[in-house]
Amino acid sequence: MPFTADAAAHQIQERLKSIHQLVHDIEKARNHSEINLNNITKTHEKVNPDEKISPFYQQKLKGIYSLAVVDAQQEEDLLRKALEKINEIRSIRNERRIQARNAGNKETIRRGALMKMLLSTAQTLPLYIGKTPGAKAPPLCGAIPAEPTYIAKMGDMVAALVKGSEEEENWILAEVVHFNPTTNKYEVDDIDEEQKDRHILSRRRVVPLPLMRADPETDPHALFAKGSIVMALYPQTTCFYKAVVNHLPTTAQEEYEVLFEDATYADGYSPPLNVPQRYVISIKESKKNKSQS
Repeated sequence: MPFTADAAAHQIQERLKSIHQLVHDIEKARNHSEINLNNITKTHEKVNPDEKISPFYQQKLKGIYSLAVVDAQQEEDLLRKALEKINEIRSIRNERRIQARNAGNKETIRRGALMKMLLSTAQTLPLYIGKTPGAKAPPLCGAIPAEPTYIAKMGDMVAALVKGSEEEENWILAEVVHFNPTTNKYEVDDIDEEQKDRHILSRRRVVPLPLMRADPETDPHALFAKGSIVMALYPQTTCFYKAVVNHLPTTAQEEYEVLFEDATYADGYSPPLNVPQRYVISIKESKKNKSQS
């Protein structure tokens, strides 16, 4: 249901208050858990490493470890609640932006500001954190593609294969305006303000971008392997080009290092360039593109 700017601001303020309280609660929980962690360390120090642990210390350690697990679970719950509030704020702001656009109040963003915004949204893309050890990352997390039946939502960013002025086809960064289930086609806007083009495209010409980042330390399977052929957003542009993954991110904050196909270089590839997870995707080339390459 549409809501005014004042209503949106109020909702965001309420969530910011909740986050403020949750941060305090998280700090309290962390301080409390430190007590049990210190008790575990002290108990281990009392046990002679050359001797078998006595039944007394076995029972004591078991009890302290159980308390430490409960503390960790409580801290995790609070952290997840805080992340939920942050995601709610992102959703509210996005909904307001879509409403403004639909009302004809689309704000013109200068190219420099657009590039900063694209980088910021990639860096702050939610990080997937599994609830159980060994849980597999879901679709649209890192390199894991969407399900075949998935439909991108209004306001989502996608890669779109469009025809240019000279009938050449390019993959561009676009925003979903509408999906028509009758025709099975998307309406998307070119994210580049200078183009201001709207395109009607079949589903095979639209590829949803990741909705979550993958953590290389816990979900390496959700990243492209070194040497993978991908499509990546060329830095300081809004177009995707074919590239090879040269180095994977080693932390959740790092980006991919890729080599773009570039015939102007002797070996056919650009120098290494960094691209965030959000803008590195797998795209099947069309038969037309394959015949031209």
